[in-house]
Amino acid sequence: MISKIDRRNKIKARIRGKISGTAQRPRMSVFRSNKQIYVQLIDDLAGVTLASASSKGIEEGTKTEIAAKVGEAIAQKAAAAGITEVVFDRNGYLFHGRVKSLADAARNGGLKF
Repeated sequence: MISKIDRRNKIKARIRGKISGTAQRPRMSVFRSNKQIYVQLIDDLAGVTLASASSKGIEEGTKTEIAAKVGEAIAQKAAAAGITEVVFDRNGYLFHGRVKSLADAARNGGLKF
C-alpha cells in the first residue's frame, strides 16, 4: 500500500514535470504543514526565490482564514516586485480548503494564474 506522503510526492513530481517558473512568470509554490502555510514565488531558471510569505505571526482566525491572509500578503509582495502573472504549484496538495483559500485571496489581490 502506498503511503500518503509517497502519493503526494508522486503527484508533486508529475506537476513539476509540466510547470516551471521564469522571472516574468514565476512559480507560486505552496507548502502546507499541520500548523502553518507558506508560499514562495520562484524563478526556476535562475534558481532564486523572488518573494515569500507565511502564516507565522498570524494568530487570529481559522486555518482557512489565515491562509487567505497569506494569499493577500503574497499578492502585495508580488505587486511590489512588479509581478502580475504566476504559475500556480499546489505542490501535490488537493486544490481544496487552505490551498484554495490562499489561491483565491492571491487572485483577489491582483495575481493572475
